[in-house]
Amino acid sequence: MRGSLLVAGTTSDAGKSVLVAGLCRLLARRGVSVAPFKAQNMSNNSVVTLDGGEIGRAQALQARACGLEPSVRFNPVLLKPGGDRTSQLVVRGRAVASVGARDYITHREWLRGVVADELASLRDEFDVVICEGAGSPAEINLRATDLANMGLARAADLPVLVVGDIDRGGVLAHLFGTVAVLDPGDQALIAGFVVNKFRGDVALLEPGLRQLRDLTGRPTLGVVPFAEGLWIDAEDSLSTTPDAPVGRPAPPRGREWLRVAAIRLPRVSNATDVEALACEPGVSVHWATEPSRLADADLVVVPGSKATVSDLAWLRRTGLADELAARAAAGRPVLGICGGYQMLGRRIADDVESGAGAVDGLGLLDLDIEFAADKVLRRATGTADGIAVSGYEIHHGRVVRSGDDPLLRHDDGTPEGSVCGSVFGTHWHGLLESDDYRRRLLTRIATATGRDFAVAPDTSVAAERAAQLDLLADLVERHLDLDAVEALINGGAPAGLPVIAAGFAAV
Repeated sequence: MRGSLLVAGTTSDAGKSVLVAGLCRLLARRGVSVAPFKAQNMSNNSVVTLDGGEIGRAQALQARACGLEPSVRFNPVLLKPGGDRTSQLVVRGRAVASVGARDYITHREWLRGVVADELASLRDEFDVVICEGAGSPAEINLRATDLANMGLARAADLPVLVVGDIDRGGVLAHLFGTVAVLDPGDQALIAGFVVNKFRGDVALLEPGLRQLRDLTGRPTLGVVPFAEGLWIDAEDSLSTTPDAPVGRPAPPRGREWLRVAAIRLPRVSNATDVEALACEPGVSVHWATEPSRLADADLVVVPGSKATVSDLAWLRRTGLADELAARAAAGRPVLGICGGYQMLGRRIADDVESGAGAVDGLGLLDLDIEFAADKVLRRATGTADGIAVSGYEIHHGRVVRSGDDPLLRHDDGTPEGSVCGSVFGTHWHGLLESDDYRRRLLTRIATATGRDFAVAPDTSVAAERAAQLDLLADLVERHLDLDAVEALINGGAPAGLPVIAAGFAAV
């Protein structure tokens, strides 16, 4: 097997990332040399790579599915939204500019070169490269600047599978319409469809799939069932719905649940940090956007933010800041991570991200933060409470003064994070994936809150992630026409696929 394939989607969160991860895992299990590729991602959920850059978290998961370490090669262009109109532009793992939608057009040509070079390099090195699109290829208003969907497919002559989420309804119209609005050259590369998150009897769907083939001349190569167990490393913002639960935890080992409220900031970043807590039996994690949702929580987490000062103002407008202060005064646990950690301090000086200058923090930690133009990007290891821990850092803000005890120490002894009574925080993402430390933390919170809660001694976030990747591969193996998929990878899109004439194509 040798070649490439692009998985596009009818919408965001249609299933592109998980289908790519499943295909990568399945091919790797079969001994195929395979790599993932997403030319351009837009996400505030990112990880630090071994080569010292940052990429979208979904591409890091896909790399692990392939048995590879995350690399900037797998996601050469990353946009991190800091507002409704601007995003930080990260190229080959490094922030290079802050751009608006119109500014981005000026970067188009050189970014095309970056994308083309990285994909060509991967195709030379690996037998198979599974590419993921971004959003939907049917966003024809953006076609001229498209780097990740049909723009990539045309440039690299990639066959395209379009995946649609039937759980939201209208999937047949979405699949048909996605093809119909494209120009003939783009349509020639759309080779088939995949239906995702199906519930029920596939026989009831079959007549619709036959009609879809009659209308488009393209087959549906798989109907993937809804799988309750898939939730780790959910990258899309649709996975952080306010008041929605995170994961599906097993029942508690003690008599009571431990309840965690994670504040769903408007510009939340690395929201996946709280998923490690949700892996624990008996730990219920929910997203919260208003004060009443914090009232019965045993722990409140203020996660990272791509717009720290703006999200701090939002905490004050919504009354969440007052609730956090009341919790701290009552000795009830509050954890801040990265941007959330910075908000808990006394002062933030930001002439970089927001340009707001000096801003008062919540004052729950004795901490001063100053933003610098260059971003801290590093993996880290150290100890906390005598336990070996690891994590990674992605932030512009630096601690310039701290009067609190450190939460942990780097391997070289450098202090990191803060503890002040029941309030604590750190710049480290991924800290809660250190299983022994997480268990110690949850045990302390249960004791402080009087909960009859016992941690499970064998919970492993890494093992849970690996199990979900294998589940994805199993779903792909059972429910996709793999012979047809392999033919596309080896031979490209079939010649002579019909063109669908949409009545509004000339408008």
